[in-house]
Amino acid sequence: MTKSLKTFALLAATASLALIAAGPAQAQDKPIELKIAHWVPPSHPLHKALEEWGAGVEKASGGTIKSKVFPSEQLGKAFDHYDMARDGIADLTYVSPGYQPGRFPLIDAGALPFMMSNKNGIVAIDEWYRKYAAAEMKDVKFCLAFIHDTGTFHMRNKKVQTPADLRGLKIRPAHAMMAAFVTSLGGNNVQSSAPEVRDIIEKGVAEGVTFPWGSILLFGIDKVTKYHMEAGLYTTPFVMVMNKAKYDGMSPTQKKAVDEHCSNDYAMKFAGPWADFEHAGIEKIRALPDHEVYKLTDAQLGEWKKAAEPLVVQYVANVKKANVDGDAALKEFQAAIAKHKAND
Repeated sequence: MTKSLKTFALLAATASLALIAAGPAQAQDKPIELKIAHWVPPSHPLHKALEEWGAGVEKASGGTIKSKVFPSEQLGKAFDHYDMARDGIADLTYVSPGYQPGRFPLIDAGALPFMMSNKNGIVAIDEWYRKYAAAEMKDVKFCLAFIHDTGTFHMRNKKVQTPADLRGLKIRPAHAMMAAFVTSLGGNNVQSSAPEVRDIIEKGVAEGVTFPWGSILLFGIDKVTKYHMEAGLYTTPFVMVMNKAKYDGMSPTQKKAVDEHCSNDYAMKFAGPWADFEHAGIEKIRALPDHEVYKLTDAQLGEWKKAAEPLVVQYVANVKKANVDGDAALKEFQAAIAKHKAND
């Protein structure tokens, strides 16, 4: 055999051995397609984040996990997205736990007024909630927890400067915690999902909304509001969750690809751009004609913080009903907030 033939034979044998070695792994990693569902429009930063999440998982899985994103409630209403993941209507969903009062009491800590003031809260809430997610959201595989940038009151015809100003007003609250806050101050709640807010204000069903800033413009709510209270009143906790059976049916390699994208390290990469988008909305709204963005005095801010104190007491009580030490859970959360400087 000539030298060239020997070289060719050696290369062929090496290639054959490589294929044999790779064969079982390739056979194990069967192709999977994930249906990713959310309820905001494709123009929302979250849509892009979910597309990038899917692309990252596809790359990490060697192309065996592909995904398709379904925006704008295509697979179900905003209120149903947790159950959609549980039941397999979708494989990965974006959930606002506060849309279902009382169902997820622990993560409500992220909705308490004045708890967080910047996007570092994304890492803080995800790190803290991982201890509790498996029990509170046992029907699904938990992926990520995160928040948007702070939200506040946006009103159509009346400035809200003190808690007393809410009395008698019809407000669409961001979540159950803000609904409780509005009620405690004599206001009336009007329930709706985010995509419905502009319509209910335009029709006079509600007189204002608690909402983050950038989304006021995104959902066209600037067309039906005029007065905007510049205060870091609240944040909203969200989660991404996955259908358990879908995850359990993956190979170890595929699970690893998903887990890398369902980590505390990934949380900021996922939700940070959305927080930046919301925060940038403050100056955009300030620049609009016929809109008033107003600050609170120190005394007024003190009134709001004092008015929010009973919500903390109620939170602890609600968590205790779920057989968790509410005081301890809240202290752990506050420690995570301090660690990540999420309320500086």
